[in-house]
Amino acid sequence: MKTEWKIFLTIAAFLLGATILYGAWTYADSNGRVEWVGTVALLLSFLLCSMCGGFFWFVSRRIDLRPEDRADGEIADGAGEIGFFSPGSYWPFGLALAAAIAGLGLVFWQFWLLGLGLVAVVFATCGLLFEYYSGTRRTAEH
Repeated sequence: MKTEWKIFLTIAAFLLGATILYGAWTYADSNGRVEWVGTVALLLSFLLCSMCGGFFWFVSRRIDLRPEDRADGEIADGAGEIGFFSPGSYWPFGLALAAAIAGLGLVFWQFWLLGLGLVAVVFATCGLLFEYYSGTRRTAEH
């Protein structure tokens, strides 16, 4: 995690500098008015990268060094079981469909469609999250 937080915080520092430079440039170029759309977009990008970098920094302080983070790490040090990865799921499609319905409700300003879409988003998110925690789980071993 050491490498990840350094990368994200370096990008965040660049974005902060770009935000300040962009705001100053548009202020000087347009007779004292800042172009807010680009400035806010750069600022939000800075905040997102800072949030990711801060999370990785927080986690890296609480876990042991991984083989990727050590200068003397070997490829064989990373061998072994990594975790469980889903072989396939239909829930992401349902989540995308629910988000599209909510988006259409927002675009056409139909509150009933927006509410229906948001309820479907919550349902699909719960389905995706608890996919392997509900019912009896069948594995290839049995």
